[in-house]
Amino acid sequence: MAEVLSQSEIDALLSALSTGELQPEELQKDEEKQKVKLYDFRSPQKFSKEHIRTLELIHDNYARIISNYLSGQLRKNVKVKIETVEQITYEEFIHSVSNPTILTIFTLAPLSGSILFETNPQFVYQVLDILLGGDGERKLYTAKEFTDIDKNIIQQVNAGLISNLKLAWEDLISVEPAVDSIETNPALNQTLAPTEPVALIVFSVELGKSNCFINLCIPYLSLEKVLDKLVVQYWFRDEGEGDKEESKKKVLDRLNNVDVSMHVELGKTHLMVDDFLKLVNGDIVKLDNKFTEPVKVFVENEVSYIGKPGVIGKKAGVAILDILEKDVGNDE
Repeated sequence: MAEVLSQSEIDALLSALSTGELQPEELQKDEEKQKVKLYDFRSPQKFSKEHIRTLELIHDNYARIISNYLSGQLRKNVKVKIETVEQITYEEFIHSVSNPTILTIFTLAPLSGSILFETNPQFVYQVLDILLGGDGERKLYTAKEFTDIDKNIIQQVNAGLISNLKLAWEDLISVEPAVDSIETNPALNQTLAPTEPVALIVFSVELGKSNCFINLCIPYLSLEKVLDKLVVQYWFRDEGEGDKEESKKKVLDRLNNVDVSMHVELGKTHLMVDDFLKLVNGDIVKLDNKFTEPVKVFVENEVSYIGKPGVIGKKAGVAILDILEKDVGNDE
């Protein structure tokens, strides 16, 4: 609501206008600053800016993961990066994709409902060309119906791309991707109501000398149960004491399973080669270290402890006297 002026402020404003100190155009500029933001009640904004930002972070990581995946599968340098993340309606998404296209329908348990992964013909034909022995450098690809062989090959590629969502989402929630089916005509896919809000994530794919796009369409209904986790602060929240103790226990359990080599250096001596060759069982070799002096304990050939040799039961042993703290610079 605009601020209400007092009578004295109104008089001062009229006086400034009459004396020329204030121009009417300046008042008009102030009024123009207070613009009304349009809001479409038929398409309510279900995703907040924080939700969109978190989805962008998740799938920015996903773009890097599938870049490596595609580079390995195609034996070519592939760069994938996220372009936009926005909320639109399902009808707008369907109208924005080409026909025919490859629309992979999959689930992402425990998220509910179906999620759509769209790979346009440019991307599909390039991938097929490379996998079938070509170089994928054709500039133009004729729009035509995909054959059963085309669909079977690209379904395997898309299944691999979709499976990598598990890695991208693991910091937020553990998910299990599973491909349901593929569709080439987007208009025939009626998994959602036309006005259903969806998060559309657009990726650009640089493959060779050409650029193309792939789209990930996630319905609001699928994310509704985990919206409270779609905030950046959720990832960096402080752990409770119970969580810290559990994490500490897991780390210790993992460390206990690590095999390392250890040995103790009792001392050193110098022998002539002829004397060394004449050594037999029972000979005594004099070392430069007395039995009362501490010895060095090595872990993975690095001096880590100072110990004292002795006997434990019927076996030789060493008691740890001190831990050697290493400087960070020495470890680099």
